[in-house]
Amino acid sequence: MTELVKTPVFADDNLINLYYLNELYQNVATEVSRRMRTTHHIDIPITSGIWGGTYLIARSNGLARRRIWRLYSIVNLPQNTLLDKHQNLERLVSIYCDVFAEAFSPELELKLKMWGGRLPFSNSVKPSLTLHMEDATDKVRWLRTFFVWKYVPWEESIISDTVRILKEYKEFFDLSKGPVAKDPKEIKYLLQDIIIIYRTLENACSEDFQEHANPIIKKMMERFMAGLHDPTEIVDLYEMVFKNALIYGFEESLEGPYKRAGLDIHNMENWPVEKINWVPDELKEKIIPPIKKLFAGFKSELAKEKS
Repeated sequence: MTELVKTPVFADDNLINLYYLNELYQNVATEVSRRMRTTHHIDIPITSGIWGGTYLIARSNGLARRRIWRLYSIVNLPQNTLLDKHQNLERLVSIYCDVFAEAFSPELELKLKMWGGRLPFSNSVKPSLTLHMEDATDKVRWLRTFFVWKYVPWEESIISDTVRILKEYKEFFDLSKGPVAKDPKEIKYLLQDIIIIYRTLENACSEDFQEHANPIIKKMMERFMAGLHDPTEIVDLYEMVFKNALIYGFEESLEGPYKRAGLDIHNMENWPVEKINWVPDELKEKIIPPIKKLFAGFKSELAKEKS
């Protein structure tokens, strides 16, 4: 019998509550771990949560401000376990697919489309792997999960993956190469991620950079909240972000702390495997408390609504 704890992810108008979604991802991880232990006698502790940071721009109770079409999660797995054997990794993925389908049913009908792809710029020796499921109801486009090879708290994994994301996105904001021609629909997702990256790293950024970035982020937020659909406006916002070199400010906030630990954020795919998901203490101290405070606020507001 399943011991999966389901949370009420979907609200009115198909809006998603991101507090409950984050809880559900960890509940799924807990259930997958239990089934691996009871079915295959393999003990694998797992942490998991939202990948992408949409919770940073949610309402006070965790409800998304706009409809979310792409669901992402990050899963943190321990190194040097029986999962190093491919057959056992396949078992884990199979159980994950089953539990995801149960967790989101009946609202979604999730089916596996592919798994095993390498996440760009992840560790070259132990690359992060992707799992991609699609929804037959079309309530969402897909659910995509990233398996990362180091067991750490979810908040630490999110910070560490920001380093990878910056390297992936640098090609779209590289001043030496100029703006990149891209479908405005895809640019829109890039801009949303720029907002999320800034909100994630904000407390680690210098005061000068915050002063520079805040008006730009505020303008983008206003346009997203008003409904950003005009291709010309999307491209204009992209060019604004490009010209103001926000990506370089993000890099600066991370570069120093990692460099002091002997790590180059521009070469993270070649870091030692033990540094996967590793975050310097000075960054954890600045970034993790605001994330925990935000989720505590969601929980408190939801409790008020129930009382």
